[in-house]
Amino acid sequence: MAILVLGINHKTATVALREKVAFNDEKRQIALQQLQSELAESAVIISTCNRTEIYLHQRQISPLESSEQNLQWVENIKLWFAQLHQLTLDELQSALYIQQNQQCVTHLMRVACGLDSLILGEPQILGQVKQAYQFSEIFYQQQNTVISTELSRLFQKTFSTAKRVRTETEIGGNAVSVAYAACSLARQIFDSFKRLRILLVGAGETIELVSRHLLQHGAKHIMIANRTVANAQTLAERVGGQIDVLSLDQLQEGLNLADIVISSTGSSEILITEQMVKSAQKQRRFDPMLIVDIAVPRDVEESVNKLESVYHYSVDDLQNIIQHNIQQRENASLAAEAIITEECADFFLWLKLHQSSNLIKTYRQQAEQIRLELLDKAMLSLQQGVDSEKILQELSYKLMNRLLHTPTQVMQELVKSGETTGLQLFSRSLGLEEQDKQE
Repeated sequence: MAILVLGINHKTATVALREKVAFNDEKRQIALQQLQSELAESAVIISTCNRTEIYLHQRQISPLESSEQNLQWVENIKLWFAQLHQLTLDELQSALYIQQNQQCVTHLMRVACGLDSLILGEPQILGQVKQAYQFSEIFYQQQNTVISTELSRLFQKTFSTAKRVRTETEIGGNAVSVAYAACSLARQIFDSFKRLRILLVGAGETIELVSRHLLQHGAKHIMIANRTVANAQTLAERVGGQIDVLSLDQLQEGLNLADIVISSTGSSEILITEQMVKSAQKQRRFDPMLIVDIAVPRDVEESVNKLESVYHYSVDDLQNIIQHNIQQRENASLAAEAIITEECADFFLWLKLHQSSNLIKTYRQQAEQIRLELLDKAMLSLQQGVDSEKILQELSYKLMNRLLHTPTQVMQELVKSGETTGLQLFSRSLGLEEQDKQE
């Protein structure tokens, strides 16, 4: 059997090319149908903004990557992938990567643990891998079948490995994006967001990420101030939660209420002056205020950091925090890699035992068929009055020859190939080595 991943990601391809090979649910359904009928016993398709990967299991393909059968299978998969997305192989060739067996298993585990992500250790990818697996599960159930035992076991092992990495390392424990770092900084200063009033200035992608982080951590009172009120309103509706929308003309009103201010606009001028913050602090009776200015150029006048009970941080301060956290994640990734190596070895040990148990089961079934076949012939001969001793002699002789035929062939092939380990093991099981020593 062979396990394979064919993929394209942020390291190998541009956004434009990644968009062309992305899967929506309809295309994923079509792909799984085509793969099942032509190329793979089971498949799981992962498709995110940063990667498209197809994991395949085919029991009938040689696991030897250099075999003619395997090479042809890989070429067929690449051609199918290009045709599905109406691209040529030349357009894809330099961006595609293909990994098999142990490399494939290690790659999947690294992906699920966030070690192959654009942002090292990001947690969202694990949920996306789980969703991809669940989609395939439902698809195969609709086809009155199931994902192969081997591929199912691989993904279950991957999920438990990712959980172990998250539990035993700090791979996801430190903020490495500006938006998340700003929220993490606020959480260090304030115990809880529930009773705090938070003012966000701007309505771009960063402010949207900030608002989502804040809502996830319990924020109940958020205000968004923006030059174009309609954009702020759209953002508020998109993220949900209790959000009040202000114009920039109402910025002072927002400051007078805010415990936390996070600003990220494209303005070329200062929006929040020292005087505005001073006025707000008088209204607030000098309760602590955190101001995080993510904008470049700055939205907040630098001198506000002189004011009483005001904690002011710029984007440079956040970048220092982020750089420190990236280093911590990189250190944690070494421990994560060690866990993956261990879990990958454990998966292949299971796979060997699983395959050997299937082999033994098949061999015993064949032996039982031979026994029943010869027994039927012997019973028929007895009914026809043939001498019973002769029948027993013939039955035992034929049974021995039929059962020994396959093992004898295997031993001959081991001798031809120079594979001595298997022969020595077989010899020990027969006690021949001990006899040789005694003689």
